[in-house]
Amino acid sequence: MTSTHPTDTAAPSGTPYGTLPPASPMSGRKPVSLPRLAHMRAQGEKITMLTAYDATFAAVADAAGVDCVLVGDSLGMVCQGRRSTVGVSMTDMLYHTASVARGIHRSQGTIWVVADMPYGSYAESPEQAMRNACALMQAGAHMVKLEGGGWTAKTVEFLVARGVPVCAHLGLTPQTVYALGGYRVQGREEAEAQLLRLQSKELQEAGAAMLVLEMVPAALAASITQDLQHCHTIGIGAGNGTAGQVLVLHDMLGMNLGKMPKFVRNFMADAGSVKGAMQAYVQAVKDGTFPDNSVHAW
Repeated sequence: MTSTHPTDTAAPSGTPYGTLPPASPMSGRKPVSLPRLAHMRAQGEKITMLTAYDATFAAVADAAGVDCVLVGDSLGMVCQGRRSTVGVSMTDMLYHTASVARGIHRSQGTIWVVADMPYGSYAESPEQAMRNACALMQAGAHMVKLEGGGWTAKTVEFLVARGVPVCAHLGLTPQTVYALGGYRVQGREEAEAQLLRLQSKELQEAGAAMLVLEMVPAALAASITQDLQHCHTIGIGAGNGTAGQVLVLHDMLGMNLGKMPKFVRNFMADAGSVKGAMQAYVQAVKDGTFPDNSVHAW
């Protein structure tokens, strides 16, 4: 006897809540990979990145043509209501990375996934970093990101030698915000600028394939970008001279509950949908109209 229960007649891929689109690759779009990122850099095409913390927004970012998603420990603020990223755990990062990966698997599946290594997950030793990086990769990340320079170069080298792609992060490093004395622009003084130059080169030599530069003066970020041939800089509050840009998803959708950072543009204001806002962001980064150094940079 054929059952007439309502759930039996639903579409096989459907669910009652927030159904994700089935896999259907975007026409003409190549999957993002390390060689693809290098090709984009060589061709002068800007790399686009947004944060994502769940399956639905990750799938929408993929459909909107975003190149990379960052499962950022910024989830501590925007998802958990914390005052900093310091309280975010490996358990948190694994949960959100797996959620993002499932969303991308269900959508086009062409986007590059970067996952933050949270506070305390890589400071003890390269071996500790490797264990936690492996866990994030197994959860669905394609690359892991860690903050800081100097001592981190050996950790980056250790990970890269063992097949883990690494994105570094210099400038404002939120995990050490208490040591920095707050969320302030980094590299304004000549000594600070020279240290950032040195550390960026060390990280490239260690094998980092990407480097986030956060809240760094635009001229310095552009100069560091020119110095790094094999490590692609991703700016956030670092001007338009970097190889790519990243923003926190909630900020660029105008959902910041506090003061909007100087380097953010609300792309939702003129868009009819979240996907439309993401597409507008991609277009603005690709054509060089965002960020505007006279508005969004130091």
